[in-house]
Amino acid sequence: MSTEDRIVVKGGKKLEGDVTVGGSKNAAVAIICASAMVKGKVFLENVPRITDILILLETLKQIGASVQWTGDKTVEVDATGVNSPICDNPDLSTLRGSYYFVGSLLGRFRQAKVVFPGGCNFAPRPIDQHVYAFETLGASVETTGGYITAKAKKLVGNSIYFDNYSVGATINSILTATLAEGTTTIENANREPHVVDVANFLNMMGADIKGAGTNAIRIRGVKELSGGRSYSICPDMIEAGTLMIAATATKGTVTLHNVMPEHMDALSMKLTEMGVTVEAMDDSITVKANVKRVKNTNIKTMPYPGFPTDLHPQFATLLSVADGESRITEGVFPTRFQYVEQLQKLGANIQLSGESAIIKGVPKLIGAPVLPTDLRAAAAMVIAGLMAEGQTTIYNLEYLDRGYEDFIKKLQSLKAVIERGK
Repeated sequence: MSTEDRIVVKGGKKLEGDVTVGGSKNAAVAIICASAMVKGKVFLENVPRITDILILLETLKQIGASVQWTGDKTVEVDATGVNSPICDNPDLSTLRGSYYFVGSLLGRFRQAKVVFPGGCNFAPRPIDQHVYAFETLGASVETTGGYITAKAKKLVGNSIYFDNYSVGATINSILTATLAEGTTTIENANREPHVVDVANFLNMMGADIKGAGTNAIRIRGVKELSGGRSYSICPDMIEAGTLMIAATATKGTVTLHNVMPEHMDALSMKLTEMGVTVEAMDDSITVKANVKRVKNTNIKTMPYPGFPTDLHPQFATLLSVADGESRITEGVFPTRFQYVEQLQKLGANIQLSGESAIIKGVPKLIGAPVLPTDLRAAAAMVIAGLMAEGQTTIYNLEYLDRGYEDFIKKLQSLKAVIERGK
């Protein structure tokens, strides 16, 4: 997609109304890869129709699976016929989560060869923790020629301890250990909701996984996974958070449906601290931003249940018009500040200091052309355009398409003045 594809936003309109949040991108990516381990039909519900998902489903077809959309958000996958551990779809190089095929196919076939992952380039994201986990379970791993190749005569359960809370390595360890011999324990495991979602999916298909959502996970290997079941993917907490921030930025009132409010606690508490009213129900959240100007605050992004790094650029955009000086410290990806230059084009006063952004709130942003270079920065630019004076034009839409389902339509349903075109 060329940079000629663009979104034009006319700012100053409050977001108002109700909106339904889609299924979790991060959970869906991992669960679709995990479905390659399952013999029989799997019916996945609440699947977001985004670029990354379409690429993964096409890859499943290429290795022998039957894949069919049976509804707007429902996919039927039958991986019984998967006959190859090689995923050489070149489009896999555009997304990060392609490495989950290594874990799933290594578990099923004791070997895997997958195009090296790509994704957003806001920070170096090595796969050393993944390699360590595969090797600990008995595989040999090579990362050469644009591929990750893993082979094992047999996979045997073992103890895995991660040096950091790697969500990807935690999930890949679960995938591989599920069909290994014996018991695997993962210490210092990531606790993200989509780790729990992957474990719940696998358990429904016959796995024996306990402790997901805690720092210690135990997997007893099973001989096979069987389908014939339906699984609904959890709501996307990052989409929900992005919409909550957008509602606040425009001083609007928005109710979000299909959310898990407990996943949003870190953001909800910060918005409340800034003077916003956040009302949580069983599966919905209402944001009421009846304030002239939000208060300043400080955050540090952390692994779940801390403040999500994937909401950092969006929240920084909100803080750019807060009353006073704020600071965002990035505790997950220390170089995640590529959005700053684009916000500065709109008049934001942001200075970088090590792993922090010091943001001095200005009365307003002024619309301008911007060119985001990653997924969450693209969402941040949309929010900036919604609250800026005048017109903002946003290019590089392929990033937005990778991670947000019908994002523009959802904003339009909330009365945003926003159009997509060339």
